[in-house]
Amino acid sequence: MDVANRDKHGSPSIDSVSLAIIEQLQEDGRRPYAAIGKAVGLSEAAVRQRVQKLLDQGVMQIVAVTDPLTVGFRRQAMVGLNVEGDLDPVADALTGMEEVEYVVMTAGSFDILVEIVCEDDDHLLEMINKRIRTLPGVRSTESFVYLKLRKQTYTWGTR
Repeated sequence: MDVANRDKHGSPSIDSVSLAIIEQLQEDGRRPYAAIGKAVGLSEAAVRQRVQKLLDQGVMQIVAVTDPLTVGFRRQAMVGLNVEGDLDPVADALTGMEEVEYVVMTAGSFDILVEIVCEDDDHLLEMINKRIRTLPGVRSTESFVYLKLRKQTYTWGTR
């Protein structure tokens, strides 16, 4: 696998075997390397080496995904931000906040969308009112409080 090569968008160029390994791990992040190797036609050691390279180069992560409610976080929200000027400093500041799980620059009604996970409504209010709205360049916010999480998967596969 050579992820040092880049495609026309600047993304790492990944061969079909590594893509197959990623798909195996998206189905089950705890799948043994031997089972992955059997599925993709490599030895366990070769799979281990490829996975480590994918991790080291930031192509993927292997994490435990939880339901925030079951681990003490009672409030989640998506917050849309309208920003004046350069989006990068605002996105960088948001990225540095522990409660912020997701930051994306968008086209459309909002310049930036962030997902935040909070302990309760007071924590959510503090995040929005004292930390997000006060960032230089933030013109306005709109909050979408989650009432119930119905689906959260990371098994979209590869292309």
